[in-house]
Amino acid sequence: MGTTLDLHLARSIRLVICDIDGTMVRDDKTLADATVEAVARAQKAGIAVTLISARPASGLGSIVRDLQIAGAVGAFNGGTLFRADGEVIEAHRLAAADAREAVERLDAAGVPVWVFADGLWLARSEDALHGDRERKAACVDPTIVQDFSPWFDRTDKVVGVSDDHPLVERMEREIGATLGRTANVVRSQLYFLDVTAKVANKGDGAAFLAKAHDVPLERTAAVGDMPNDIPMLTRAGLGVAMGQAGEAVRAAAGFVTASNEEDGVARFLDRLVEAQRD
Repeated sequence: MGTTLDLHLARSIRLVICDIDGTMVRDDKTLADATVEAVARAQKAGIAVTLISARPASGLGSIVRDLQIAGAVGAFNGGTLFRADGEVIEAHRLAAADAREAVERLDAAGVPVWVFADGLWLARSEDALHGDRERKAACVDPTIVQDFSPWFDRTDKVVGVSDDHPLVERMEREIGATLGRTANVVRSQLYFLDVTAKVANKGDGAAFLAKAHDVPLERTAAVGDMPNDIPMLTRAGLGVAMGQAGEAVRAAAGFVTASNEEDGVARFLDRLVEAQRD
């Protein structure tokens, strides 16, 4: 990792795949003008920009429009690829047995559970923990149900949400040990544990997006801030960590930019554009 950008590698980049929360947006979930303007400059220079996120597709639409992103975008950690007009290109969902197992284990541990299926955010309470934050991120209100089982055969994501961070970390290990061969079990935030289909991880998601954009994976850059971003940082041609990222994320990256509060994505994109001119 480092703050010196390999110019030869930078000149080769034709697609930048960006995480959203903690990366493309600020902590208040808004896009900085500097980021919008830098994305436009990159696109004008022939560098495509796209998004990949643990968010559902509903939570990406306004950002896709604001950034005028063309081509495939990845929701649910890349498990669902869709176009800017909302057309789904491909979707990889949890096996019903895995969805049920994840919910039962989280319930047994006392971790509140959400399920995403059929374009719905399913929760058991209107005042769900971090619910206001999720409303802003997902751009939908929760559908209140007590029984998730009718949706287990078409679940995109199971989420455990708790401010007991050590408990969330422990559940990541325990559910991962049980479902790790058939599901992707990883924290997208310290308080969120995401359980998705095995290929719904950001490493495979980055590969799906590169193929959809007709760009070789080695000519992509991936930008992120959390441990669930590490698979794409290591598979892309250039992995970029945000300035506030933890040590494991920074170690997996080839370049470290500024934080999301300091327009880190904008600064990185402008470095790429400058490299094209050199």
